[in-house]
Amino acid sequence: MDILLDEFSRSPTLPWQVIAVRLIIATCLGGVLGLERELADRPAGLRTHMLIALAAAVFAIITLEITALQAFTGDHTQSDPLRLVEAITAGVAFLAAGSILMRRGKVQGLTTGAGMWLAGASGLSAGLGLWLVALFACVLGAIVLALARGLETRLELKQPKSAPEPAPDPAREQDARRG
Repeated sequence: MDILLDEFSRSPTLPWQVIAVRLIIATCLGGVLGLERELADRPAGLRTHMLIALAAAVFAIITLEITALQAFTGDHTQSDPLRLVEAITAGVAFLAAGSILMRRGKVQGLTTGAGMWLAGASGLSAGLGLWLVALFACVLGAIVLALARGLETRLELKQPKSAPEPAPDPAREQDARRG
């Protein structure tokens, strides 16, 4: 019974308040990025970005805690922080790739995928306690997401969101099928 008590009474090396604040900040930063995607009516919105940032922060904190465990101290264990970045990047890239679609000969979802990637990076930064990196990345990402759409519309690089797509011409589609 003592073994179980020891197992479940082990305290992390980081104070629980620090862990809580890092996770809350990561979640909020993901929310800032996801809110814009939600307002743009994209499939990966508020909750998705918040969960990505939170998960990245959790993995960062887990990595910090693992390296502090007695089982991982000594000469036989080496810590490679780049593996953490690679693992989180691969996981987020998998999710982001799922948001990219090809419709009517156009690629869609690239910005959402990039926002998901940034949410992961912001969460990783927050989880590691790199507050300024996390905050600046999130603020700059939110500015790009919010302001660039308006600029693209004004420069006529993209149609305004409210503009309806042209309806398909049935006669033209029938001619295309005939060859």
